[in-house]
Amino acid sequence: MLIGNLYVIAAIAVFGGGLFGFDISSMSAIIGTEAYLCYFNQGKVKILEDGSRQCPGPHADVQGGITASMAGGSWLGALVSGFVSDIWGRKTSIQIGSVIWCIGSILVCASQNIPMLIVGRIINGFSVGICSAQVPVYISEIAPPTKRGRLVGLQQWAITWGILIMFYVSYGCSFIKGTAAFRLPWGLQMIPAIMLFIGLVFLPESPRWLARKDRWEDCHAVLTLVHGKGDPNSPFVHREYEEIKSMCEFERRNADVSYIELFKPNMINRTHVGVFTQIWSQLTGMNVMMYYIMYVFAMAGLEGNNLLVSSSIQYVINVFCTIPALLWVDRWGRRPTLLLGALGMLTWLYANGGLMASYGKAAPPGGLDGIEAQSWQISGAPSKAVIACTYLFVATFAVSWGPVSWVYPPELFPLRVRGKAIALTTSSNWAFNFALGYFVPPAFVNITWKVYILFGVFCTAMFIHVFLLFPETSGKTLEEVEEIFTDPAGIKYIGTPAWKTKNEFSRGVQFERADLEDGKKLSFSAPSAQAVESVEPKA
Repeated sequence: MLIGNLYVIAAIAVFGGGLFGFDISSMSAIIGTEAYLCYFNQGKVKILEDGSRQCPGPHADVQGGITASMAGGSWLGALVSGFVSDIWGRKTSIQIGSVIWCIGSILVCASQNIPMLIVGRIINGFSVGICSAQVPVYISEIAPPTKRGRLVGLQQWAITWGILIMFYVSYGCSFIKGTAAFRLPWGLQMIPAIMLFIGLVFLPESPRWLARKDRWEDCHAVLTLVHGKGDPNSPFVHREYEEIKSMCEFERRNADVSYIELFKPNMINRTHVGVFTQIWSQLTGMNVMMYYIMYVFAMAGLEGNNLLVSSSIQYVINVFCTIPALLWVDRWGRRPTLLLGALGMLTWLYANGGLMASYGKAAPPGGLDGIEAQSWQISGAPSKAVIACTYLFVATFAVSWGPVSWVYPPELFPLRVRGKAIALTTSSNWAFNFALGYFVPPAFVNITWKVYILFGVFCTAMFIHVFLLFPETSGKTLEEVEEIFTDPAGIKYIGTPAWKTKNEFSRGVQFERADLEDGKKLSFSAPSAQAVESVEPKA
């Protein structure tokens, strides 16, 4: 028995995002613990007066490599996911990702040395790459226009919940003596992947993927289940079905499916917008705050349990500040949310850089507590201001770029290339995630507080870029979004500038309401595969 409730479908599917969240906080909460630092230590161990050990842990560049290895695997997984998804379907590709995650978690949990830990994290990353690329595609293809942003945005909310839950699990395990302090939380990461695999068994496949495979009766059955509340003659189901059929027929006449098509003149504009949406979401510096918040707050004078608890507050902020975006992102629109988010984040980043430069000073040689990346220190009221600005930065990201960076790219592309397009855009996310994960620890060592200024400049650039070139897609069906970029003949469309495109949320609500109130019943007759195949594709 398949589930037809949209919110239940999305809630199960976004466990794929939760995997990424589990990885982020399992690393951020563990890298500062004695068990981790001493087991993977590469420096000189210092015995303190109370008899405890102080281990510097991995070198800054090695720790960057350990953290970034997950993103490196995610980059490859995201690229591969396009082929997997197009061949076996959106749902099956996510299930494959959940199995791979369990394999990676076993290796990470059993790690005997740094190379084994890196291999396990690369495999974990491969899974995250598949799931993070295809979960938004799956949900966007099954959701109605007026709820698409909210439902796809649940991916980001699942990430924030994964971060929060795993941080407190890791925090609790930090009191365990020995290697179980990090092995136990790394092993528990398998639980959401197992739940994801089982839950997907009860979910329908994407109706648009089914249509692409000429499974028209199955396509209509899914639309009836999800949008028609069991009524195959629902006007809304009929309209959605006809739009999907028309788009499939159009796409069969125009172009073969390959990654090369994404860089052709009629596709390059939306490809660039989708890719940069994911790139900019990384260049905000948010994942730096997620992975290395222990370093940031240690430089602000926090230590011990106070450091861990204060770090966890930002994860709570991340969860609850994502909720307004989930509720109202469709009503707000994509452009205003991205623009205001960039403006807010650049403000807090410049403020932190200024505070660090004006009131901070270099840490002793070797870094605070012997950790190289903790190369700067600030105290007193300015340190509290740094912590406050960090919290405000996290809140701003959570209500803007966090959810919208997952919602926006799947809306930009036509059905025939959507799987590969989102694989490409998501791979760019992971490529920059890898670069930043590796770059930040050495950056804290070499340019100290200027790291904040660097990310502030990125936020300034993204504000300008979004204003000039990112069109509004809110409230439009996926087929209507196509009209922003192409005319009916498929020729490159040069028309309304991005800043003049409008949010169609209210029109979409009126249309759906009219469909629901329409008493007329439309008879349905599914076309045969032969009928659709009769439209010959161009040579």
